[in-house]
Amino acid sequence: MTADPHHGQPVLHQGAALDQAAGAVILLHGRGASASDMISLAGEIYDPELAYLAPEAAGHTWYPNSFLAPLAQNEPWLSSALRKIKDIAASIVSSGIPRRKIVVAGFSQGACLATEFIARHADQYGGLIAFTGGLIGPPGTHFQYPGSLKGTSVFLGSGDPDPHVPWQRVEASARVLSGMGATVTLRRYPGMPHTISEAEIESARPIIEGLTGRREAAG
Repeated sequence: MTADPHHGQPVLHQGAALDQAAGAVILLHGRGASASDMISLAGEIYDPELAYLAPEAAGHTWYPNSFLAPLAQNEPWLSSALRKIKDIAASIVSSGIPRRKIVVAGFSQGACLATEFIARHADQYGGLIAFTGGLIGPPGTHFQYPGSLKGTSVFLGSGDPDPHVPWQRVEASARVLSGMGATVTLRRYPGMPHTISEAEIESARPIIEGLTGRREAAG
């Protein structure tokens, strides 16, 4: 088993070239899905001024066990996945796009990964969009992360009940991120299947629009 299973995995790119984009959106797919599946979401939140980047997990999974399992049981895959996002973000920044113009978005396992990445690498980002996900760790984890999110816009949405993500973890994640200085929008959708709903996309859209300044201009 390699210590870095996601290293060298492809990253799909849609939209503007990085050196010409007003901002970038990193899209993280769920367990059993693909980068192509997640790139299809870009069509729902597409802006020609933005670059959309979707990495592909090795074996179509970012880590093998539940996000509620002890952290050691998901290694080395979890650390490799977080490193993959860090490398993508670094490439975006090196192209001239600041972190405050980067949104990290994901669904299910990808939403958990996106949330954990933002918490572990606190800074002012363009936003975090987590469709059915939360911070990673077993029940009873005392989540503590250094740094400030400096007003980063966060959307957390989930069905309740959900077969994979307890609503209590989504709520706890919202509290932690808010405590780190994020501006958090939390939405609960009773009875929603394990999917991304149109209502969630509409709630998250202002974060994407904020990357180009259109939200401010419209106001």
